[in-house]
Amino acid sequence: MPLYRKFRAMQRIGLTLLILLLGACATTRIAPPDQPSAARTERMNDVAFYALSLADTPYRYGGNSGEIGFDCSGFVQHVYQNTLGIKLPRTSAEMSRVGGEAEVSQLRPGDLVFFNTRKQPFSHVGIYVGEERFVHSPSSGKAIMVVSMREKYWRNRYNGARRIAAMPQAGGDNQPLSNRF
Repeated sequence: MPLYRKFRAMQRIGLTLLILLLGACATTRIAPPDQPSAARTERMNDVAFYALSLADTPYRYGGNSGEIGFDCSGFVQHVYQNTLGIKLPRTSAEMSRVGGEAEVSQLRPGDLVFFNTRKQPFSHVGIYVGEERFVHSPSSGKAIMVVSMREKYWRNRYNGARRIAAMPQAGGDNQPLSNRF
């Protein structure tokens, strides 16, 4: 295995371990009744952790696999399919119509966050990971990365967020969610 691949693998492992360690240091509190169940929170944390584990995978227009790279919607679709068994629509605009709306002040790990990056609403999508940060596949020449929603660029282009149910599709028929409503 080439040295740079070993280095990237070690980066991914280190990032995952750091996130797990920081999560273990968090204090325990009783959630108010409007908070999600522990099982749902755990499933959505799995979405965020898996998304983070793909850091440094290159961007590729139309890409939807770790072998060739991802575009933004291919990345989100891949993460949801491989963690929850949910097949989301292929484009960010189509994804923006799935699930329920989530207010920015109520975002939770695993929520989808949308941005206007091409002078077109909902033209970019990422996965919220907490602390006003999201992971996404940005653009050509870059790789999957975590960025802050506080950055002026993202703050000015924010279009909204959607919360996807954490349960896999009934019957496992692998139909896109947009075709199931």
